[in-house]
Amino acid sequence: MKSVLLEFSMFPTDVGESKSEYVSKIIEMVRESGVSYKLTPMSTVIETQSVKEALEIVEKSYNILEVTGVKRVYSVLKFDIRMGKEDRLVEKIKSVEEKIGEVNK
Repeated sequence: MKSVLLEFSMFPTDVGESKSEYVSKIIEMVRESGVSYKLTPMSTVIETQSVKEALEIVEKSYNILEVTGVKRVYSVLKFDIRMGKEDRLVEKIKSVEEKIGEVNK
């Protein structure tokens, strides 16, 4: 058992100020992939069972943007990989809340 948390953001830089049109296409693909995910205002966190699976989501995200004709894409990726754990997308938050109470109101 392995938990791979990947926090990532990806968007085109050459299409104007708002990026939601492009980001929403990526989030739709993530949702349809079946992996656990959490959308935040600045990024998306997914949980997979392997680095390969996480990187496949990244590649699919880029491919979604590429077919729209954008010429420049910016992306940031952060990984937290832990053996012997699962459901950390939820459990890490629970651990903090057990100590200080509800954190997301």
